[in-house]
Amino acid sequence: MLPRQTRMRRGKEFEAAIKRGKRAGRPAVVIHLTVSGDETPLIGFVVSRAVGGAVVRNKVKRRLRHLMRDRLDRLPRGSLLVVRANPPAAAARYEQLAAELDLALDRLLRRRESSMDGQR
Repeated sequence: MLPRQTRMRRGKEFEAAIKRGKRAGRPAVVIHLTVSGDETPLIGFVVSRAVGGAVVRNKVKRRLRHLMRDRLDRLPRGSLLVVRANPPAAAARYEQLAAELDLALDRLLRRRESSMDGQR
């Protein structure tokens, strides 16, 4: 389970990550990342009804939370990360979901590093 202090709860945090952050998408997931400040990274999840019924949505959320727990140390301090599940996430195997999450996260972190190099 994802540590309690890393869970995003406020609508303003979700809005900041989605509106101001960079985005990377895969068929099963889309992630939004913005970094500001030096606080503990916060992670939020959006799983809409388009993904499936309540049981399916909760299963997808549990899988995503578990996957992000193992990737938390990759996020820079001050991160606001929103993971949005797309309908294919409902049928995705755990390994496939992990691979897509890794690809999207790697893409965003590489983009962030290259933009930080340009500012130095």
